[in-house]
Amino acid sequence: MSLEEIIDELSVTEQDQHLTFDLSSEELAVPVMNIREIIRYGKLTKMPMVPNFIEGVINLRGNVVPVINLAAKFGLDSQKADKRTCIIIMEVDIADEPVVMGIVVDKVLQVIEIPDDNIEPAPTLGANIQTNFIKGMARIDDGFIIILDISQVLSAAEIAIVSDMHKGSSS
Repeated sequence: MSLEEIIDELSVTEQDQHLTFDLSSEELAVPVMNIREIIRYGKLTKMPMVPNFIEGVINLRGNVVPVINLAAKFGLDSQKADKRTCIIIMEVDIADEPVVMGIVVDKVLQVIEIPDDNIEPAPTLGANIQTNFIKGMARIDDGFIIILDISQVLSAAEIAIVSDMHKGSSS
């Protein structure tokens, strides 16, 4: 499926639709309802003194949008950007405030429907391992796809950084 076909599918949003993508050879998903658009990976402006998973910012129609490298955030090997690398522009509620940010993914795969009864709760992996950013595990064929809760991926301090970067575009 081409990127253009996937973007067309995003316009017919249903509650149980999810966008799947590849991140360091792992297939993950996010709810379509949080996605504003998908753009090809391009020039980013690097920011000094920010955590290494904040890849930089982009100018999206006059707005400063922070871009998060999920692979770096999750401690996965980051792939070198190529023609399939995309930035998923998402709007999420963080601390009861809408924040627009981009997430870098290696490749956008498809939009799929995942009924609620196919979603298992996130596994409990022990007290020292965070899983609150996992909305659930979707049973697909003979495996699972991790569904991310993007609003839970960042810590309170990281949220403050991203929120301040986002607010910088509003002033």
